[in-house]
Amino acid sequence: MTGYAAGNGETPGSRGTAGNADTAGARGLGATADAMVGATGSGIGRRRLGGGILALGGALALAPIPLAGAAERGTPGTGPATTEAGAATGMAPEAGRPHRPTLRRGSAARAGLLQGPLDQLVREAEAYLADSPKHPWYAGAVLLAGRGGTVALHRPIGKAVRYAAYDETTDTGVEFPAEQQIPMAEDTVFDLASISKLFTSILAVQQIERGALELEAAVATYLPDFAGGGKQDITVRQLLTHTSGFRSWIPLYQEPTREGKLRMLWKEVPASTPGSTYLYSDLNLISLQLILEEITGRTLDVLLHDEITAPLGMHRTRYNPPASWKPRIAATEDARLPWSGLERGLVWGEVHDENAYGFDGVAGHAGVFSCAWDLAVLARTLLNGGVYGRSRILSEDSVDLLFTDFNTAFPGDEHGLGFELYQHWYMGAMATPRSAGHTGFTGTSLVLDPSTDTFLVVLGNSVHPVRSWRSGSAPRVATANQLARAVPVRPERGRTAWFSGMASASTATLTLPALRLDSVRARLECGLWWDTEPGSDRLVLEASAGQEWRPVPFTTVGPGSGPGAGHAGAGPGHHRPGPQPHPAGWVSGWSGRGWHRLEADLSAWRGKRVRLRWRYTTDQLYVGRGAYVDALRVRDGGRTVFDADRPRDAGRIEATGWVASAD
Repeated sequence: MTGYAAGNGETPGSRGTAGNADTAGARGLGATADAMVGATGSGIGRRRLGGGILALGGALALAPIPLAGAAERGTPGTGPATTEAGAATGMAPEAGRPHRPTLRRGSAARAGLLQGPLDQLVREAEAYLADSPKHPWYAGAVLLAGRGGTVALHRPIGKAVRYAAYDETTDTGVEFPAEQQIPMAEDTVFDLASISKLFTSILAVQQIERGALELEAAVATYLPDFAGGGKQDITVRQLLTHTSGFRSWIPLYQEPTREGKLRMLWKEVPASTPGSTYLYSDLNLISLQLILEEITGRTLDVLLHDEITAPLGMHRTRYNPPASWKPRIAATEDARLPWSGLERGLVWGEVHDENAYGFDGVAGHAGVFSCAWDLAVLARTLLNGGVYGRSRILSEDSVDLLFTDFNTAFPGDEHGLGFELYQHWYMGAMATPRSAGHTGFTGTSLVLDPSTDTFLVVLGNSVHPVRSWRSGSAPRVATANQLARAVPVRPERGRTAWFSGMASASTATLTLPALRLDSVRARLECGLWWDTEPGSDRLVLEASAGQEWRPVPFTTVGPGSGPGAGHAGAGPGHHRPGPQPHPAGWVSGWSGRGWHRLEADLSAWRGKRVRLRWRYTTDQLYVGRGAYVDALRVRDGGRTVFDADRPRDAGRIEATGWVASAD
């Protein structure tokens, strides 16, 4: 078996792809496959969205009305950065509406980020230029990180073009002469591979907003031939959320004509009942492309230009880059049998995906080329609620569709419309229930975190010189962890709080001295902040009276009202949440990036000397932002027997793996 589906994914449960392109007049088809590992944990709760979208019985039911009216609503602020005028062109300005942040370069401090973790982000990315463990993960990369309207990091590393070929007999790369190798630059253009799916998805949501496309309509409504093979019930939503039942990939490129490729698609029989299973598939976005071209009368490359890149000023983003761009494009693979489906030699300046290549580069699942800055513009647009400068490409309610989990029936495979959500396997500690993004098989990734207003672009040429040199998603995770760490968490009170750190495969303990408790009203109080890989990494409160440690049940009360504050469901106009019990004595997952007040009943230890500790444990894979504990106090009836604000008491805390942190 050839192509990306032939076991060439990035991580367990991976998706693979190799590809190519399509002319302006052809409807591109293709087959990508990018790696994916489903993170554990539950999706966010459904909330009412605009345009007739209601949460009913665990599934989104959409009334067949357009969402266009949502664009007329007011627009609240979106982050720490100040608003600036934009220079994007192509769409009419919103009269009387405040501009959202547009991008400019600035310091970490200006972005509200910490410089140290950003420096570490670069160091960790550079480590993967060396053998990791046997071969480099990529020949080079461009890293971009920002918050609000400030790009605080934009760094090229390594080579855009290093190898002329791959020698399979020795498993080595044949390098170009040194003078012909090309270093990475800030504006190096990359084959985005599956990140192309995000553009197709945005174009589809635009048509939903305008009333030309219905999310719950059958695909066969727009493409009658699609009903072949028992696909008559597959809906547009199922294409966008990878729940259609399509298998991941088929070799469309083996058919020499466009008509033959379409016949393969029409005859394809779903591998599972539509709506019953999550299975990532290139065929979903290929089908969506065909719908878009049918209802608009324009090819996908024209739609991309007219509806996204021209309005946003993304001038380095397009299908089929011209030959003049080649010196500024990162090379991909020495594509030859058997690891590739086609004999092409070094792919450089043309799309890597085989099916996209069979359609001259314009495909719904692969084929878009772009640079880091342009992707940051797209990220900023979505974090702004669909607007950049004076150009709006989506209403706020339409952007909500991208960031809302439609796959609550498939925990671990959270998905908005086209956008993956809450995926620690490449988002690392940036993963939250509304963190959105995607990866590309060529070594690319984009992550947006609305809770912190941060965005991360990692563009690497990881199939250069051959796809087998790269496995897993370690550089993506490492860089995302550092950007998450760069967002400060201020102590609840005072100058420092205890921080668990973010190490994987570790245990950290924070232990109070032995305390004599005599009251039936003895209790522990403290501030608690946590964000961990759901289920896998836990923060446990434990007690010991001289024997084994056992969990201590406790309750927490989340932050007050405000967007993103507190527990699920807290939001504008909500009162402070009520107490949340934790009867097993531990917390895990997402807590809303706010301090919670904790109280634990210690009456069970009346008449004993007891020690209390926090134990934070992580598995060997992924981590969240970690845990913080502050303002520790133990009351024994009317007495305060321990108070971390008292220097003598604070000095008696035993910290193993925990550190006092100001951020």
